[in-house]
Amino acid sequence: MSNARTARFSRRGLLAAGGALGLGALVTACGSEDAKDGGSDAKGAAKSGPWSFKDDRGKTVSLDQVPTKIVAFTGVAAALYDYGIEVEGVFGPTKTKDGKADVQAGDMDVSKLTVFGNRFDQFNVEQYAAFQPEVLITTTFDAAGTLWYVPEASKDKIAKLAPSVALSVFDRQMPKPLQRMAELAQSLGADLKDAKVVEAKKRFEAASERLRKAAKSRPEIKVLAGSASDPIFYVSGSNFSIDLEYFKALGVNLVEPPKKAMEANGGWFENLSWENVDKYPADVIMMDDRASTIQPADITEATWKKLPAVKAGQVVARSPEPILSYDKCTPLVENLAKAIESAKKVS
Repeated sequence: MSNARTARFSRRGLLAAGGALGLGALVTACGSEDAKDGGSDAKGAAKSGPWSFKDDRGKTVSLDQVPTKIVAFTGVAAALYDYGIEVEGVFGPTKTKDGKADVQAGDMDVSKLTVFGNRFDQFNVEQYAAFQPEVLITTTFDAAGTLWYVPEASKDKIAKLAPSVALSVFDRQMPKPLQRMAELAQSLGADLKDAKVVEAKKRFEAASERLRKAAKSRPEIKVLAGSASDPIFYVSGSNFSIDLEYFKALGVNLVEPPKKAMEANGGWFENLSWENVDKYPADVIMMDDRASTIQPADITEATWKKLPAVKAGQVVARSPEPILSYDKCTPLVENLAKAIESAKKVS
């Protein structure tokens, strides 16, 4: 995870905005290919025997056995962990500077993981090759199916070592990626009828209904999605981001920067100087919780501290790259519902 910095359509800059768009070329999946979208070719939840899965690029990966030597983007590995699928090798934000688990690592014991790269554009190809991966799994933040956190410079070498699977988190509402992750987990051996899994999904659905009711009862409450870096404050629009699209569909009154203001950043967000951080009135501010961004308690800018929502204590965390399990997404929905229910109108 890189710090947020601005560049036209730069992968590094888009990281910080909440729903970042990877712009490197697509790493081509090994195995057979299917041009149709969606769906899984997984054969139930068998833990042995042939395995195949059609990803969200329409590509099908087929192996003689259900893979056990899996390498995944950290957030994907964390989601699979919640389904009982333990991934040994990861890449992406896994450990913080003090060696603790990054927020994107979820409940995994990071001390037991083989980490091929902890930051953006960092991937140890030699270590990856020695690991002898059977499949690489990550997300994709664009229509082209670019593999998230697979470096542009080494993508071709990485692609030759194992087939890849990509789940889309681009321009769709949160329930769809959650469903697809569950299907992937099931193909790898997860039991979707397990009591914990069933209960987690019920809690997510209940939280969603609570947010729907909160938004309906408090339509006057404006919610802004922000992200902080040293030079820039980013305001995200709901286009493309799976959480914001979902919250908007549930009726949340989201602050939406004009499309023209977001054009330079692929339509994801608008850059504001800290002097202009008050451009959009808001009653609740959702702030990017990723380690690469400045957290609300550490923001020293006077203009931030003067914002009505900040002064009222109406700032909640947002996960622009949510861990795609019902267990981890439920608190995100619940926290926003609670914030809207209890918010004072300050804008």
